Amino acid sequence: MKKERILELISQGESDSLEFKRDTLKPEQIAKEIVAFANRKGGKIILGVENDGSISGVTRKGLQEWIMDSVCGRYIHPRIQLSYKEYSIESELKVAIITVEEGNSKPYVLRHNDREDVFVRQGNTSRIATREELVGLFATSGLISIETMPVPRTSFSSLDLARLENYLIFRNEPEMPKNKEQWIELLLQMGFMKSVSETNIQCTVAGLNLFGIKPKRFLKQAGIRVMVFDSLNMQYRALLDTVLDGPMLARWVFDEEGIRTIVDDGLVEKLAHTIRPYISIEGSTIDKGFRRPSQIIYPFEAVRELILNALAHRDWTRSTDIELRIFSNRLEVISPGALPGTISVEKMKAGHRYARNALIMEVLREYNYVEERGMGIRTKVIPQVLAVTGKEPLFVADEDSLMTTIYRDESTFDFSDAPINAPINAPINAPINKDVEMSDTQKQIFEIIKQDINASYQNIADELGIHRSTVMRNIQKLKMNGIISWVGSKKTGHWEINVE
Repeated sequence: MKKERILELISQGESDSLEFKRDTLKPEQIAKEIVAFANRKGGKIILGVENDGSISGVTRKGLQEWIMDSVCGRYIHPRIQLSYKEYSIESELKVAIITVEEGNSKPYVLRHNDREDVFVRQGNTSRIATREELVGLFATSGLISIETMPVPRTSFSSLDLARLENYLIFRNEPEMPKNKEQWIELLLQMGFMKSVSETNIQCTVAGLNLFGIKPKRFLKQAGIRVMVFDSLNMQYRALLDTVLDGPMLARWVFDEEGIRTIVDDGLVEKLAHTIRPYISIEGSTIDKGFRRPSQIIYPFEAVRELILNALAHRDWTRSTDIELRIFSNRLEVISPGALPGTISVEKMKAGHRYARNALIMEVLREYNYVEERGMGIRTKVIPQVLAVTGKEPLFVADEDSLMTTIYRDESTFDFSDAPINAPINAPINAPINKDVEMSDTQKQIFEIIKQDINASYQNIADELGIHRSTVMRNIQKLKMNGIISWVGSKKTGHWEINVE
């Protein structure tokens, strides 16, 4: 890394991915920062820099060995690999940069004074993890399964018996339970209920969400929030703002030939009825069959697949609903929580599989809601969205959520009879409103793009010394506000500046 780049990095100040420290600190103080970065998305620690950004330099002899052996070896568990490099700022003034990658064996702990403390990074400080964050770290590492944890205040009466009977028919179970005790015993074996004590048996997260009568009554994040706006961004007044509650699974009946018919909607079916008026436009003419042919704005099967993925893979430690937002130029699906395991956006698009909620995923497969292969993003979502809109969906993942954005192809429709009013005609890349303010990071990204319209996410991340996901998240906001846009194909296109 060049001296100029280091000075620029220091000038930005401490952040969620950058920390300044003296090299004279106690080993546990540096270990705390390393643990916090490893438990989040990684970061850099620059030794020899004061909190105010002034450079004091490193003076400790054998600093690298001290970091690797004393700090990491004695104070951090499990063992973590670091990158350590020293750089000359002036003739006798050096700084050391420790690069910490996001860990694969979370949670990492600081061992000190006969304690094991888990730290996480928030803003420019490192703090003790909350109980919810700690549970999330254990879940990320696969040490606990959130979907099989009990939900307080629930019981057998919280479940829809008709749907449970329906599920056993799907499984071709030879015999139905004859009483409540037999049902509870079976549900305990299946993982849909859990014994908390000898007298207290509760529904698990999976059982409640799959078969619960009113899941949100007991688990506030067990729903889908749908919002529709006739503008480019969220406003106080929405065309629609509703939260859908109910079990994931529909209830079916079977005729003598084995053909099944839905008689009671599940969450996905409720969503379909709710959003259909907003994802297609009814034609203004009547065809020979006295129908008004509709034009598709967003392919429903692709949207359905995104919602099913969110239901199957969302992080249940996050206390927010899955969200589906429809704006005048795009549709967004937001799934709470970071991508599970080692999955990245690139791996997801390539068809790699990883089930955060394996039990929920298995039941959805048994009902044929999702494919056995787990290739829905690659084989359904991307091709269908590309065919209807002419653009691939945009996937942006960070530690809080996975957001998928589908931009509509406005040039292919006549909006004269559109159910969404006039602002729907605003182009995707409308000029920025002068009142829109950019954050410091967005300003830096904007300046880089102005200088190089072919700059990639990784180029920008390297230039600014921040994570690629941070770049993607801020570029998404710049695009949403009409400041920049991508023109052309993914490989040969370029950035376009939409402001003076």
